[in-house]
Amino acid sequence: MDNDLLGGIYTFLTFLGILGGGFFLVYGLWEVAVKRFLSEAQELEERSLIKALRKVILRKLAVINRRFIWPKYEKRISRRTMNAGGLDGLTAEEFMALQEVACVGFLVFGAVMINFMRGSMGMDLGWSWLVAFALLGVFYPEIWLRDQVVKRHFKITRELPYNLDLLTLSVEAGLDFQAAVDTVVKKGRQGPLTGEFALMLREMRMGKTRQEALRGISERVGLAPLSSFVSALIQADRMGTSLGKVLRIQSTQLRIERTQRAEKLANEAPVKMLFPLIACIFPTVFLVLFAPIIFQFVFGNIGG
Repeated sequence: MDNDLLGGIYTFLTFLGILGGGFFLVYGLWEVAVKRFLSEAQELEERSLIKALRKVILRKLAVINRRFIWPKYEKRISRRTMNAGGLDGLTAEEFMALQEVACVGFLVFGAVMINFMRGSMGMDLGWSWLVAFALLGVFYPEIWLRDQVVKRHFKITRELPYNLDLLTLSVEAGLDFQAAVDTVVKKGRQGPLTGEFALMLREMRMGKTRQEALRGISERVGLAPLSSFVSALIQADRMGTSLGKVLRIQSTQLRIERTQRAEKLANEAPVKMLFPLIACIFPTVFLVLFAPIIFQFVFGNIGG
């Protein structure tokens, strides 16, 4: 009885020790890590707590990544982030942290999928699939960043002809270049392009020359039609050519390029429709037309 009593007391004390240790561990993590994360997230003034926590985590990892990042990677990511519109100040270190988090997430997801495939479906999947999932996690942020750049370029391409026409009309009406750009910012089609024009105006008011401000737009956007337009304006400014004529020529050229691009997409449409026609529509049409005939031929002969 005494041994049983002592064993029960030891078991109870062990349980209390484990419970107390777990409590203090959770409390320590709350005070040291979670509470600090929450306070930093609130300082970011984000509406979504999840977005704020994501920024805090990326910043923590970015401090560590600063030691290992290499110049070419930093330059490439910084340029793409700038072309995508800044992405709320996303740095190369934070982007590397995003790749690390995505790698871990895809790795966990791949492990769960492989375990499910092996256990429930009996499929023979090697652990090399984990490497594939990890690589997908590393490259997925790159794909996402490239997609953000493409979306922004598409918006600027749609806005450019209209805003350039408005800029041309404003200059031909007698306004100087800075006032004409201000008119485009206030009355033009709102989007990334007008935002870039507004930033260019602020730079000019802070003391930059027109050429420097125009080069800044070309570097931040990285879009070929806009870079060509900027180069023409800089050349006209150097040569003393009439700005209205240059803008009119550029506007006409952009309209022609837009029409050619639309014609190209229209010519590509029939080719792109071949696969859905052959794979989806034609089999359905053949099934509707010939299924009754085949059914009558087979079952009619059996009945006869």
